[in-house]
Amino acid sequence: MRDSWEASRARGRLTEAQLNERLARVRVTTDFADIAAADLVVEAVFEDLGVKQDVFRKLDAVCRAGAILASNTSYQDLDAIAAVTSRPGDVIGMHYFSPANVMKLLEVVRGRETAPDVVATVMELARGLGKVPALVGVCYGFVGNRMLTPYGREVQMLLLEGATPAQVDSAMESFGMAMGPCAVSDLAGLDIGYKARKARSDLPDDPRYFRIGNLLVERGRLGQKSGKGFYAYPDGRKRVVDPDVEALIRMEAAALGVEPRTIGDVEIVERLVYALVNEGARVLEEGIAQRASDIDLIYTNGYGFPVARGGPMFYAETLGLKAVHERICEFREQHGAQYWEPAPLLRSLAIAGKGFGGG
Repeated sequence: MRDSWEASRARGRLTEAQLNERLARVRVTTDFADIAAADLVVEAVFEDLGVKQDVFRKLDAVCRAGAILASNTSYQDLDAIAAVTSRPGDVIGMHYFSPANVMKLLEVVRGRETAPDVVATVMELARGLGKVPALVGVCYGFVGNRMLTPYGREVQMLLLEGATPAQVDSAMESFGMAMGPCAVSDLAGLDIGYKARKARSDLPDDPRYFRIGNLLVERGRLGQKSGKGFYAYPDGRKRVVDPDVEALIRMEAAALGVEPRTIGDVEIVERLVYALVNEGARVLEEGIAQRASDIDLIYTNGYGFPVARGGPMFYAETLGLKAVHERICEFREQHGAQYWEPAPLLRSLAIAGKGFGGG
């Protein structure tokens, strides 16, 4: 916190007095009893369900009646967290995006038993904090990270099929993304997704699935923090194309029997964006998101999707859902129904000539 505010002071956004006044309001403790009177507690331990449940058992024991108990989990089952407390109605998700002091998006996760007044309070609090709140339901990864999984899957498939990390990133940055997906993975840390995948038992039985990402982590290439990931970072920050990674990709593709081919930027954009759209349609169908516009809000405020394109769902509507559906059907024929079966909602809207908003 001090480092962040010191940076703001150096840029002239805070005075020394303001910095000291903020620090004076911060109280640090390792004793759960010290937060007994808090109105709201936000848990932010690492992504392990057992660890989070242990924290919530302790919070349940010490926090006053009526306190809101929030989890910053980005993947875990909020209902399973709430279930270890005697007050599941007071448990809610507050999924901040990194860095939390900068990013505007806040996914507000409503559990099966979260009380309406708790939802209303957190939505209002989020706005007071200068955040853009989006109300979502419970599933693995909620809305943003759930949709990011097929997006990342297609990145991995494109690499095996002949694209390079630099080409994929260049295509998506030309489309308008703030950063390409390989660069984003390096920035976040490749081990984050790796650990999340290793903790799951429901992933496809497919040796190609996130194969390159897994290999990079197993070779100690964790991204910027280790100096190497999809790219090399000789100065710690600026990405440099690494021939070793490209050689690794080609070697692994050959081992898996994937014949390399020339892939154009248009296909890269379609594969990645349409994977988002198709999963977004499933999210809507299941009621995890209430409206397509909520998905667009999440992606433009938390995932670097170009605001000028309106978000993945709006962008699909500008192309026409019929055309998007037809292209997804082509991908199904080329790459298999395991990954490219059109979402039923997308199919029905395309046939009816309607958009996600019904028009």
